[in-house]
Amino acid sequence: MSVDMATVSVCMATYNGAAYVAHQLRSILAELGPDDEVVVVDDASSDDTVQIVRGLEDDRIRVIAQERNAGYVASFARALAEARGDVLMLSDQDDEWVPGRRDLLVAALDDADVVASNLELLDSGAPLTSPLTGKPWVLSRAGSPTGRQLAIFAGVAPYYGCAMALRHSALDYLLPFPEGLRESHDLWIATAANVQRRLAHVDRVTVRRRVHESNASTSSPRGVRAALGSRLLMLRLWREARRRRAVQAGGGAVGA
Repeated sequence: MSVDMATVSVCMATYNGAAYVAHQLRSILAELGPDDEVVVVDDASSDDTVQIVRGLEDDRIRVIAQERNAGYVASFARALAEARGDVLMLSDQDDEWVPGRRDLLVAALDDADVVASNLELLDSGAPLTSPLTGKPWVLSRAGSPTGRQLAIFAGVAPYYGCAMALRHSALDYLLPFPEGLRESHDLWIATAANVQRRLAHVDRVTVRRRVHESNASTSSPRGVRAALGSRLLMLRLWREARRRRAVQAGGGAVGA
């Protein structure tokens, strides 16, 4: 995919993000070209998030303010559906992009539908650590699709939406998100692309993640029941991804 020719849509879901969203958007806008865009879906914030975003007065930002809270997964799904670019990049409201991220991820999509990169902690520059092993969480180019899927099942594959980019055409099998999906949309995207054998990795940090008590997702350890529920969810997502691939192979239209 040509870095110079491709247009990029950054898909951001916001909710009560007034403290950090302006900083994040400035780091994003500095990366984008004049024909790129940022699609911000605000999930009925009760603070000044929408006013702050609009106050940046950048024509590349498009704000969709939802009247009712739908949850962050549904908000990301809407942002993806509204995006117009050739390449879509997911973004949280409170992180910081690393310079060069846009072009690096666009180039990495040359032979893939979805690409995932590494990330680090904003304040310290340290890598995220696995809550299971305590070791740094780093993506690797190595491994077969089966091995990657087993890592997702085991909860040791660090696929974060904020470190992902995808071709717009991948929405043909990614959307709509599976029925009842309320968390782990990033693992759905990784799983679906992996089943299609169209998942790639970039072994570089492209985003600095801000960790605080209001994060929608967390890397903290879960209880046994929650961990079991998460593994069952991953199995359901894998089965749905395989179903969609079969439907597409048969010339049908994907639906949840």
